[in-house]
Amino acid sequence: MKQAFYIKRTIAGTIFDILNALFMTVFVFLMVYPFINLLALSFNDGVDAVKGGIYFWPRKFSLASYQYMLKNPKLIRGTFVSIMRVIVGTATGLLGSALLGYIVSCRHFYGRRFMRVLFIITMYFGGGLIPTYLLMLRLGLSNTFHVYWIPGIFSAYYMLLISSYIQNLPESLFESARIDGASELRTFIQIALPLSVPVLACIAVYIGVGQWNSWFDVSLYSKDGKWDNLQIILNRLLNQAAALENIMEQQRLYEEMRRITPQTVRAATTMIVTLPIIFIYPFFQKYFISGITLGAVKG
Repeated sequence: MKQAFYIKRTIAGTIFDILNALFMTVFVFLMVYPFINLLALSFNDGVDAVKGGIYFWPRKFSLASYQYMLKNPKLIRGTFVSIMRVIVGTATGLLGSALLGYIVSCRHFYGRRFMRVLFIITMYFGGGLIPTYLLMLRLGLSNTFHVYWIPGIFSAYYMLLISSYIQNLPESLFESARIDGASELRTFIQIALPLSVPVLACIAVYIGVGQWNSWFDVSLYSKDGKWDNLQIILNRLLNQAAALENIMEQQRLYEEMRRITPQTVRAATTMIVTLPIIFIYPFFQKYFISGITLGAVKG
């Protein structure tokens, strides 16, 4: 009787594993296929791509879309601005949110509850776009690189994640450091930061991706184009390709643009913006389980 029950459980488990594997395979395919399709379109000839029927690989291989974008002299500077924005914005945003999270997690600090509530209020109420824009103008941050990282130094959401993680650490570690005469800053740097690497790495990915993909604030504050990043430049190139499509009857423009269409340029733009994040993400993936589920287990 027990053996028959064991066999039935094994068959049911096998069926579940097969169905689960099929479901995950279909799910992964649905997630990956749009990216593969865009990659194939980006390497296909523009005129040929208009015919449709391109799915997994290019039908008529061409690098015209990438050559059209990469010959823009502003692209190198835009890439440099985007990289600097990711580095500076991630470092300052992570450090500021971590320091704030440590402050509101200190049990002997009587103002921690007030500070926590004060920053949580900012998550639900804000001044709006126009007051924020006027504030940046009054502070002299318009047309400067500082407008990209100063407003993001402190984040209430990241503060909650970090403070929740620090509160789950043994309090005896911090008490021992204070008994030995360590200042709060030294305790934060030598104890809190090394023990909070999983959640910090997770938040660093969030901030870095946000800085890399950001373009709206560039359109607001970079009026003279000096601090345009890669995303805004690629967006303008895409708009130019769409505009040039309307005047393809002119022979000179036709000779220059005959192998380029907005469809292939859009695909190539997506590849250029997405690939750096895809290459960086696997190095931080191992921190996501412990970073995202930081508040799931307490004790």
